[in-house]
Amino acid sequence: MKQVALALVGFGNVGQAFARLLLEKEQQIAQQFGYQFIVTGIVTGRHGSAISSGGISLTRALEVISRGQSLDILSEMPAPKNTLDFLFASSAEAMLETSPVNHHTGQPAIDHIKAALDKGMHAITANKGPVVHAYQELMDMAATRGKRFLFEAAVMDGAPIFSLFRGPLPCIEVHGFQGILNSCTNFILGLMENGKTFDEAVREAQAIGIAETDPSADIDGWDAAIKVAALSTVVLGIPLKPQQVERSSIREITPAMISEARQAGERWKVVCTARRKGKELLEASVKPQRVSAGSPLFAINGTSSYVEFHSDVLPGLGIVENNPGPNTTAYGLLADLINALRGQ
Repeated sequence: MKQVALALVGFGNVGQAFARLLLEKEQQIAQQFGYQFIVTGIVTGRHGSAISSGGISLTRALEVISRGQSLDILSEMPAPKNTLDFLFASSAEAMLETSPVNHHTGQPAIDHIKAALDKGMHAITANKGPVVHAYQELMDMAATRGKRFLFEAAVMDGAPIFSLFRGPLPCIEVHGFQGILNSCTNFILGLMENGKTFDEAVREAQAIGIAETDPSADIDGWDAAIKVAALSTVVLGIPLKPQQVERSSIREITPAMISEARQAGERWKVVCTARRKGKELLEASVKPQRVSAGSPLFAINGTSSYVEFHSDVLPGLGIVENNPGPNTTAYGLLADLINALRGQ
């Protein structure tokens, strides 16, 4: 049995879901892969930090957070509050990074990943920012140090998007993709189809936790745009920033427009598209569009996502993710962790 020490940067909904998944899968991981994971450090922006060379009890950490207490009480020594200092102080083989995304710069997650790689850790993130704003630099750093930089959970949570093109589909040329990549706007548009006003739909999305207090990143297309940029950068091989993606907001979609589409047998969806020819990107956009019943996008409801890739040998390869949650994202992190350790 190989003991593997982990450092967690961030312990919000996804970080806590990852901790619960580790507890749930502990025996299966040991039996199937021969790994025993211990968490030797957790650092957060709001809930304190803890370091323990013998391992932090994840059950206790979850209890402490649920009571609104600081993780500091679990630390065997004063833990550095600065994340970079924390990573250099922790003794871990891999870092799991779940800090909030910065659509415009990718920071501070980029610096977290650089610090982890410099310390000789595998770096695994659910954050889209580093994938878009520092992909090649981080991949090169990881290769130089014999470590992995993996990010499956960054787009469509635990669905195997990036890993699909990393191994199982050799010698394929992807020409483009189209899909629904933002679950919040898909949920809001669905509520509007059922008679809610735009403001009512936004409030309901906020109430169930899929929209932030300031929902503009979803509503105005930034979340979808950074996912388009990530897929373009990694899968199409064309580096792209979210600022370069053509964006349109759903703020202008009215009940009358919803009704008109329904009468025509169509639905409004926020459609994400990227197409290339050779090394030239022909289109990269995020915009509300009416789709017909013949489109695979028509049946994507609630918080589900869908992407269809077009290539030279597979004209249409679609992946659907039905109503994901933090557990789904946590699985993406776990899959990356196991694959990093196995060298896959």
